[in-house]
Amino acid sequence: MNRFFKEINEVCEIEKELTFHIARHTYATTVTLLNRVPFESVSKILGQINWRTTQHYGKVLDYKVSKYMQLLKTKLRILNRMHKSKSS
Repeated sequence: MNRFFKEINEVCEIEKELTFHIARHTYATTVTLLNRVPFESVSKILGQINWRTTQHYGKVLDYKVSKYMQLLKTKLRILNRMHKSKSS
């Protein structure tokens, strides 16, 4: 499988070496966990015995933090508008 990843690297001119481990980690984080698939399910998909083993894939991703901060910002803006309209 790593041979195929090496071929993809060459064809796509990717500088970082792709491996099965990197593909597995990317799948676990970006495809499943960022789409709110529970750790227990991701663990089963990856064939791990204990779902806690999967927790290291769930490190806080910059994308995830940014997404939730944007949601918080929107909610605070709405609350601020509601507060201003009541005090007027």
